[in-house]
Amino acid sequence: MLNFLTKPLSDLLMFLSHHVPGHDLGIVIILLTIIIRIVLFPLSRQAIKAQSKLALHKDQIKAIQTKFKDKETQSKELMKFYQENKINPFSGCLPLIIQLIVLVALYQVFIGILKFQDSSINYVFLGFLDLSQKNTVLAVLTGIVQLFASLLTMKRAASIPQPGASEKSAALQKNLNRQMSYLLPVFTVFIALTLPAGLVFYWFISTLLGVGQDYYLYKRFSVPKS
Repeated sequence: MLNFLTKPLSDLLMFLSHHVPGHDLGIVIILLTIIIRIVLFPLSRQAIKAQSKLALHKDQIKAIQTKFKDKETQSKELMKFYQENKINPFSGCLPLIIQLIVLVALYQVFIGILKFQDSSINYVFLGFLDLSQKNTVLAVLTGIVQLFASLLTMKRAASIPQPGASEKSAALQKNLNRQMSYLLPVFTVFIALTLPAGLVFYWFISTLLGVGQDYYLYKRFSVPKS
């Protein structure tokens, strides 16, 4: 199903493994993660820029929601406002969807590599972390990094108005976001405990780089406090 993605990812991984010192799979994963992050950076930048615009026009959006109580009319007025101000309120979904697809594709690639144990690849990262086996410590570390990512996202989401949402539904959404911010890291640990360390290591590095990237972009496109 994802052959269009697994094949190039597998080829890139094998290419990198033959050119890094010691054919270290851990170094390959780090390089692969950086490459994927660079490719997705324009989408992430656009998403956070759109979120910043939503936060900047928060008062105008709230005024439209207050003025037009009818949901259909309200939606039309909001879409008109977004078009006039060149805002795409759903642009943040695309990077997440693509990252999820890439993660699934990488899962298939890693499972294939680990299953056949290619002798040209060194599966022990820096001589101590066996990426072909499950690793509890790495799973917990990934959950911790995911917690930081979730808290950063929750903090940002608090400043962004919800399209078409009433005050009550917005409060419920805020409460749900808070709960998910703490549940997602726990869920991450449980999932990571069932996966080979190679895939978890990618998850860890990707999330860590994502936190740094998003922090930088949030600062760059931060909305001045009134």
